[in-house]
Amino acid sequence: MALRAGGPALALLRGRLRLPGSGARGHARLGRSSTAAQPAAEEPGEDAEVSTRKKTFAEVQTERLDEAERTVLIKCPSKLNEKKLLQYLSSHGNVKSHFFFENCGINALIEFSEKSSVASLQDAVGIPSASEHHVVPFKSRLFTFTLKNPVSQRVEETPLHLSPQCHIPVKDLIEKLCLADSISSQMYILLNEYQLTEENIKLRFLACSLVRDFACAYFPDSTVKPFGSSVNTFGKLGSDVDMFLDFHDTGKHATKMKKGPFEMEYQMKRLPSERLATQRILSVIGDCLDNFGPGCVNVQKILHARCPLVKFSHQPTGFQCDLSVSNSIAIRSSELLYIYGCLDSRVRALVFAVRCWARVHGLTNSAPGTWITNFSLTMMVMFFLQRRSPPIIPTLDQLKELADEKDKHIIGGYDCSFVSDLRKIKPTKNTETLDVLLGEFFEYFGNFDFRRNSINLRKGKEVNKPESSPLYIWNPFEQDLNISKNVNQPQLEKFIAMARESAWILQKEDKAQQMINKEPWGLAGLLIPFGKSNSSKMKNRMKGIGSETIKSLLDSLKLNNANSQQKAVGK
Repeated sequence: MALRAGGPALALLRGRLRLPGSGARGHARLGRSSTAAQPAAEEPGEDAEVSTRKKTFAEVQTERLDEAERTVLIKCPSKLNEKKLLQYLSSHGNVKSHFFFENCGINALIEFSEKSSVASLQDAVGIPSASEHHVVPFKSRLFTFTLKNPVSQRVEETPLHLSPQCHIPVKDLIEKLCLADSISSQMYILLNEYQLTEENIKLRFLACSLVRDFACAYFPDSTVKPFGSSVNTFGKLGSDVDMFLDFHDTGKHATKMKKGPFEMEYQMKRLPSERLATQRILSVIGDCLDNFGPGCVNVQKILHARCPLVKFSHQPTGFQCDLSVSNSIAIRSSELLYIYGCLDSRVRALVFAVRCWARVHGLTNSAPGTWITNFSLTMMVMFFLQRRSPPIIPTLDQLKELADEKDKHIIGGYDCSFVSDLRKIKPTKNTETLDVLLGEFFEYFGNFDFRRNSINLRKGKEVNKPESSPLYIWNPFEQDLNISKNVNQPQLEKFIAMARESAWILQKEDKAQQMINKEPWGLAGLLIPFGKSNSSKMKNRMKGIGSETIKSLLDSLKLNNANSQQKAVGK
């Protein structure tokens, strides 16, 4: 495990740094009954690091979905007596946890101990007056709490602790990083500021649960689950919520009546393709959200995309949401990253640092385009960690070897099998600090032979590119797909240039002198856009990139010519 960088800054983070799903900021409002998905993280090297992480991805998701079913969201007045609100809610059942946050006003997320408490509250809540607008009589778990006589109750106001739902600005982050005593400390500080909080995770699962309430009107056995950054341990505050409508439980009915002398099955609508069924389902759910969903606005049905989806804004929680149907391979990718994120705390710290660095320098963007995506960048970090000696995380093939029968998953002809039990994975013996790993990451990819080699997490090896895309990262499961096919040559060259510049800065900087001069150093220095003062230095370190482009084009022509000759021979 990694050697710890000592000092007060990193010591301060002990007890604050969370593993995926556990609480940090604002955790006091969740109270003693707060149920984090994972315990507080220790730094690499702590004996309890692996033993405290027993829950599988599926177990964590099941717990979270169950919590969301017992949860309501209440819009509150700006002046509120928290104690009296909780007393009222307690008359319907025990309040297990709660917190307040700001989103177009003050809101309270309330989790009850029993689902029956939600039904009790719904029975006691009134219907809004229809004096100005006629209301759609759908009884959701979204409520508005008002004071009948606000003037007389103002004297009883109590200050509310508001849980942050977005990360601090980069400028403020840099100031915090400059107070640290090592790059390792800086990276853990960044992780703590940017990662999803316990409260934000609860809010994400609630958003999915509220959409499920609509879906269940048509498909009672369906569930709506988050995937991607909301659950894979690499989610950042402020990121969108990807969710999918899951009919997995519906399929269980297919085997129920196979025993005995007869069979009984449902009569169901039959359509010529699964894609058409997906489009029909999403079209109806999209219309429901648009016409009847409280707070669901800007609903867009994008049904002819490669993966049909419905995009919408969920105003009560403040999330931008994408809803798809039964995205099984995406869920397996989420679980794979979840496992990597739980194996060693350095993994997430490095990913968050690299992704923040990439955003500052314009290498990534939230809008679709020719730049590197966060998913591709995360996979590059994983591959780098597989290539360390000894490796910090195992390859996908190694995880597959540890899989038992219940871990076997064949989806659409693709083998998506890997171990789910974290206890079966041996901890790494690698002891490199994050100070070393950050510099080595930039050094590794600043000199990577992108012209010839591709990135393969299944093998953990550099392998020849199967085709001439500037950046080729094998999809871990759909091995015939390149997840970075969108990246063009100029964007790749920009990444290489920035990586080389960052590696040079980390190697040459004088930390002590910069601290005396109160200049940003370490990771903080890398989060400031490289200005004109560095332009001449960057040109020297960019030498060769132009010739690499020419070589890449020549290789592409040779590869296409070779393929044409092979096809001609085969005819």
